[in-house]
Amino acid sequence: MENADWRDIHIELLNEANTEELKRIHREDVSEAFVDSVETIAEITQYGIDHHCIGHTYAIKYKESYIGLILLGEALEWETDPAEMKGTPFYRLMGFVIDRRYRNGGIGSYVLEKVIRECYQEFGIRPIALGCHRDNRQATAFYERHGFVRTQAMEGDDYYYLRYPERT
Repeated sequence: MENADWRDIHIELLNEANTEELKRIHREDVSEAFVDSVETIAEITQYGIDHHCIGHTYAIKYKESYIGLILLGEALEWETDPAEMKGTPFYRLMGFVIDRRYRNGGIGSYVLEKVIRECYQEFGIRPIALGCHRDNRQATAFYERHGFVRTQAMEGDDYYYLRYPERT
């Protein structure tokens, strides 16, 4: 895909209707070991809502088509979290996937930075953690380009990556 026109990219809160649309995106090349299914992300989103966690899950829309989703929200502390995150409020990035037909045109970069800015504006600035499967080299390179640094902490086959807010 060629570079997208940013005016054609929109994010909207995940809901029942767009969840059904997102189940049809082309992500067969992205194993659920790498990124959870839309159904699982919807369940995690509902858990966050039920427990009053801050953050959002967004459906990503390009022109008139739903092409991906991303969850960025308050992290509930897990036993496997990196030591440097223990006792520190942070966000967890989960479920970020773009339809394979819309990758490599800058949409993922645009959406990631937009969602982080919106989360910071709405809920405050915190570090961000994510898990990335050790064999997912494309995602590893993507996150590192966006300021995430790999830690030695792992959860299963996922390395933890951390991004600290820019210091001013």
